[in-house]
Amino acid sequence: MDERTAILSRMFIVLGLILLIPTALGFQLIRINYFEGDELRTLWSKQAIDQIPIPAQRGNIYDANGTLLATNAVDYKLAFDPKVQVNGKIGVPQEQVAQLIKKLSSLTGRSAAEYQSKIRSAPPHSRYIVLERNLSVLAKDEINALNIKGVILEENYRRKYTFGSLAAHTLGFVNHETNGRIGLEAHYNDELKGEDGLRQVRRDPFNRIFEYIGAPKKLPRNGYSLHTTIDAYLQAILEDELRSGVEQHLARYGTGIIMDPKTGAIKAMANYPTYDPNFPGSDDEENRRNFAISDMIEPGSTFKLVTAIAAVEQGVVEFDEVFETPEDGEVVIHNLILRDHDPLGDLNFQEVIQKSSNVATAEIAMRMKKETFYQYARNMGFGSETNVDLIGEVSGRLAKPYEWSLVTLPWMSHGYEIQTTPLQIAQAYAAFANNGMMMRPYLVERIEDKNGSIVKQHKPVEIRRIAKKSTLNKLLPVFESVVTDSGTGNLSQVDGLRIAGKTGTAKKVVNGRYTNNYRGSFVGFFPVEDPQYVVFILLDEPKTSGYGGFTAGPIFRNIAMRIAGLDDDIQRSIKSVDEFPAPQFVKAPFVTGLSKDQAKLLLSNLDVPHDFSGKTGYVTAQTPEAGSPLNKGQKISLTLSETYAEADSASVKEGYAEIPELRGMNMRSAMALVSELELNSEIIGSGTVFAQYPKAGELLREGYTVTLRGKAKSLEILTQVSDR
Repeated sequence: MDERTAILSRMFIVLGLILLIPTALGFQLIRINYFEGDELRTLWSKQAIDQIPIPAQRGNIYDANGTLLATNAVDYKLAFDPKVQVNGKIGVPQEQVAQLIKKLSSLTGRSAAEYQSKIRSAPPHSRYIVLERNLSVLAKDEINALNIKGVILEENYRRKYTFGSLAAHTLGFVNHETNGRIGLEAHYNDELKGEDGLRQVRRDPFNRIFEYIGAPKKLPRNGYSLHTTIDAYLQAILEDELRSGVEQHLARYGTGIIMDPKTGAIKAMANYPTYDPNFPGSDDEENRRNFAISDMIEPGSTFKLVTAIAAVEQGVVEFDEVFETPEDGEVVIHNLILRDHDPLGDLNFQEVIQKSSNVATAEIAMRMKKETFYQYARNMGFGSETNVDLIGEVSGRLAKPYEWSLVTLPWMSHGYEIQTTPLQIAQAYAAFANNGMMMRPYLVERIEDKNGSIVKQHKPVEIRRIAKKSTLNKLLPVFESVVTDSGTGNLSQVDGLRIAGKTGTAKKVVNGRYTNNYRGSFVGFFPVEDPQYVVFILLDEPKTSGYGGFTAGPIFRNIAMRIAGLDDDIQRSIKSVDEFPAPQFVKAPFVTGLSKDQAKLLLSNLDVPHDFSGKTGYVTAQTPEAGSPLNKGQKISLTLSETYAEADSASVKEGYAEIPELRGMNMRSAMALVSELELNSEIIGSGTVFAQYPKAGELLREGYTVTLRGKAKSLEILTQVSDR
């Protein structure tokens, strides 16, 4: 083969290869279009079509009166594209950028320099610079009115809590995916969330989404709405008074609950400090904790309700029985010292509860078997969850009897060696107020769909009977006496409103040891004749005083007064002071030891006729004697002593004072009399003076201290109103 032939052969080969490529391409086109075209077009269609969710709207939350507490709100995210084409040129003119920044600054209150900095610090080729995330609808409209190119406005849906922090711990909040985290939002998340819908869209090669006409669509099912038992008015009262009490007593936190004892409906539940569920991350995590259901506490003397019910029902105590407590207020039980808050002297059963004697309560409890006492505590709901419809409830701790030590029973009798939640205590007193029937606490009355049709209706749930009605009828006046001048709950009184309840004071345990920090509490219900409200108040580590009667009691009183002002039924049942008839004494009051003016004022106020023998001094004798029956209009004759007259003052050394007879006087009068003699007074207990030091007739240097020991003397001087 010559060289020319070889070259031609190679050219034919190359030409043949060149012709083969379009032939192959043509064959492929024919195959794709005619032989496999339908299948490939179907495959492309499947790959280009996608489904995206249509978000469901979360259900609303309402209070008991239909007030909207939580709903959904729309706001707008504003982004800016500085590279958009304007009038044939790339980039937004600077005067328009300045106009946008100025308007944003006026709408949000932020400085124009802040927005300018965001634009300047963005990457050079950035075409999506976020300037603001939460613009309102009105702000969005004003931005749109500027008609500036490059402005990008995107809708965002968020959860809105209408009244900010109101009922925050009950409502809870949602996360960025609008899923409930705590409170009702979490417990009823499935009901509130609804079901997202679906829609078909097309995606181009750049993954951009396009809708097309006739695309299949599944509409979302919007979430159901909750109608709660919360009363926004009562909730506001509770939060206001709780905040005031925490700040006044410098407490670490406070907790409050208002319940309907007949149904178990929770009318209000609050903690302070609190947080705003619209911005849950702006407060400490501790502020989001619902202490009413998640905090385990030793309840202190509020737990004496268990002891009282068990003792009366088991017949181990008599109401007229007298308990002799030590003069120093201390008793040793199995080598541990048990103390009363003050030496209380001799007490009957009512006074044991009224004065809150730990010593006498322990004595009563030790008359029962530990298994019996345990069963009553368990029966009253302690040691088990209340099953309220909230996330995060704990059961507390009630040890089994075989786990008890030798001192568990006497200490548990007054609220130690047991851990409860505030809601458990409120539930127990609600059962007491409800004639012994314990109801399950709840917060949601009904669930409705978007059309107002009821999906679920709550019916009050009876749990069990905690005691016989006869037992509770006997105990009702005992716990009502706590809220009197002679009781530890005297600062909880509301004029004209009958209240029964109990104070509680308990040392806190830190790292397994009791500290000098206290929790003070008060729980009560009213009106006693037809209980409508149970209110529990607790302050953690109040600095002014550890006693619940002093710290939590006044908070309860203020709440009760404000509730009474809103409740027409209670308003009608309350009689003003002027409506009560004049007191009718069954026994003569004790006035021995009072000055003439003091005795005259006391007897005049009580509308008791009287006369005096003598010109001045103090009452040394009275006829009839204190405690004697008095007929209507019967006169009391009082004998005055000249002992303290000026004519006889020479018999007392200069700089000294002679101690008068103070026994039988009420504590306030005795203190006033001691002060008039330029002496100081030390008070132990309250009520009526039954012991004093120094004794009457002894001399004491001016400025020194007289010790007064008091206790209730109800049978001798208390009045009895016929219709109360």
